[in-house]
Amino acid sequence: MSTENNKLVVLGAGWLGNALCVEANKLAWQVQGTHRGGEHEYDFQRQFILEGDVLKHELSLENAWWVCAIPPRSRSSESNYLATLKAGLELAKQLNCKGFILCSSTGVYPSNNGQYDETTEIICQSARQQQLYDAEQLVLNAGGKVLRLAGLVGPGRDPGRFVAGKELTSSSQQVVNMVQQQDVIAAIFSVLENWSNASSIYNVVNPAHPTKADYYQQKCAEQGNQPPTFTSHDKGERLIDGSAIESLNFRYQMSI
Repeated sequence: MSTENNKLVVLGAGWLGNALCVEANKLAWQVQGTHRGGEHEYDFQRQFILEGDVLKHELSLENAWWVCAIPPRSRSSESNYLATLKAGLELAKQLNCKGFILCSSTGVYPSNNGQYDETTEIICQSARQQQLYDAEQLVLNAGGKVLRLAGLVGPGRDPGRFVAGKELTSSSQQVVNMVQQQDVIAAIFSVLENWSNASSIYNVVNPAHPTKADYYQQKCAEQGNQPPTFTSHDKGERLIDGSAIESLNFRYQMSI
């Protein structure tokens, strides 16, 4: 994709969104990334906040690509995530958005064991699943695309730190579905570069699926930390297939 005159708006410039903005900046894109506050650490930061029914924002890029990477903690059932997303979609339309990508989650799939891909029928079993599904439908109905991201790892998010010594309420024999931050960013650019030929939904999940016991033991050992314990050792796997996006000439490059 030619970088000349390329523009990107990122709703939710948090851990993932901020890294996406930085990468686009390196590629000489015009970038605006949003956060809720009015004080800005980076030149590309802009305020975007829905207060009641009133949208307060500083976005101005017309004819830009849009990516919604609002952090998961803001997607709880108590938040105004869906209303914020809807306001973002309406503003994107007003600013002649070229295309809109939602960073969703593989949490939209059933929690039962099984292998899941983009053709799996979504039957919501929890409020969180319903929230994710409703958000996806908003974006798909507006002509956008959805990336269902696995568990994110990368700078400042080392599994060997955040599970160290904890008791995990899952089976040690369950497999992990993870993806590295830079692979997610590369996947986003792959979809933008192939927009007209890209499918509406892609999973972004590293093809490696070690068991939780093996994965966390290795990661904790690398940090010199105590590995976690598990409440179960039942066999079975919930595996998310992330291979479909490779049809866009995308390859997973980063280990999890």
